[in-house]
Amino acid sequence: MELSLPTRYEDGFAIIEVVGEVDVYSAPELRKCISDLVDEGYIHLILDLNGIRFFDSTGLGVLAGGLKRVRSRRGSLRLVCTSERVLRPFRITGLHKVFAIHASTEEAIRAAGRKGS
Repeated sequence: MELSLPTRYEDGFAIIEVVGEVDVYSAPELRKCISDLVDEGYIHLILDLNGIRFFDSTGLGVLAGGLKRVRSRRGSLRLVCTSERVLRPFRITGLHKVFAIHASTEEAIRAAGRKGS
């Protein structure tokens, strides 16, 4: 299964819709997408993970690295996910306490506006 990363821009955010499988083979593509956006000046990112069919620890590492990268530039990385299958690794590792995880893109944008990030 290939990974698709369509990106749109809304309210100052780059919103990446992650579709497919995030594993050791496809994770570098996600890492590059995040890095390229940050290098282009997009430091407020929202990743919509609802289209993920498979997600492993490699994906967690990419997201943790992306969070570190945007925070170093005073940016933010928010996740949109309602799939228990995808959320489980975040809970097991405690990363659900590190990432801002929302039920929708609209909710993520509203929450960012309230917190000013």
